[in-house]
Amino acid sequence: MSVSSTSPALNRALLLSPVVLTLLALIAIPLGIMGYISLLPRNVYGGVDWQANWQLQSYVQLFFQEGFDGELELNWVYAQALIRSVFQAGGTTVLCFLFGFPVALWMSSLTPRRRNLMVLLITIPFWTNLLIRNYAWLIILREHGWVAQSLNALFPQAGGITLLYNDFAVSVGLVYSFLPFMILPIYSTLEKLDWRLVEAAYDLGANRWHALRRIILPLSMPGVIAGALLVFVPSLGAFITPAILGGGKTLMIGNLIQQQFGTARNWPLGSSLSFLLLGIMLLSLVLYALYSRNAAKTLRRGAQA
Repeated sequence: MSVSSTSPALNRALLLSPVVLTLLALIAIPLGIMGYISLLPRNVYGGVDWQANWQLQSYVQLFFQEGFDGELELNWVYAQALIRSVFQAGGTTVLCFLFGFPVALWMSSLTPRRRNLMVLLITIPFWTNLLIRNYAWLIILREHGWVAQSLNALFPQAGGITLLYNDFAVSVGLVYSFLPFMILPIYSTLEKLDWRLVEAAYDLGANRWHALRRIILPLSMPGVIAGALLVFVPSLGAFITPAILGGGKTLMIGNLIQQQFGTARNWPLGSSLSFLLLGIMLLSLVLYALYSRNAAKTLRRGAQA
């Protein structure tokens, strides 16, 4: 039987089968294994007790711990790491927007040749491994580095400014690592912007600030939201940057998951933390999908009007 004589549904299924099999092998099956491990207790010597029945003990341990009297008490250790991760990722997203939007706006005003050159320059850091880039910041922000020495010379009354192994160093590393993910989506949106709308705003008496706030920024929101999502999601689960620049003093949920699968050998707790992180990321994607749908409805209503 020839391919042309088969039904369209079967043809689509055959074409999609490699993608479906790949997604099952690389995403669905590993997630299923992680979910199964999260429902099992920890073995006495670490790892997983594969013979035990399913239970929610690892999920309970995320927020509660058993006291001396056997009663459950609130455990803020993991909650603090989660809250710190959310705030760190949110702050990184805001800083990337504050630094990235002006750069993207400036790039959109260049000639096509210079635009391509700027895109090439922005992507150059991706040619180097993330680990090496973080170690570069480790050298820059160290105690006897030129940045720390310059700040201590300018502000001697501060009593020695420490730039490394704290939240500031982690923020610097995260912003540096994920800033291109904010610049490029915003630039791709601003590149397609009809600048006649801005000129019309000037003709109607608007200044640069009003044109930016009322015309440019609203029309660039799809790129801003996409960039915020591309920055927030990987920042939330980052563990290389906090481990190197935070020096173990800034514990984020990514480092906590790595510790549970590594030194602590508590695979069920690490799996439950992973699913908690996955839930937060999925919530971000759902909010982005809702925003995109509402924006599409607004555009359709405007076109019909």
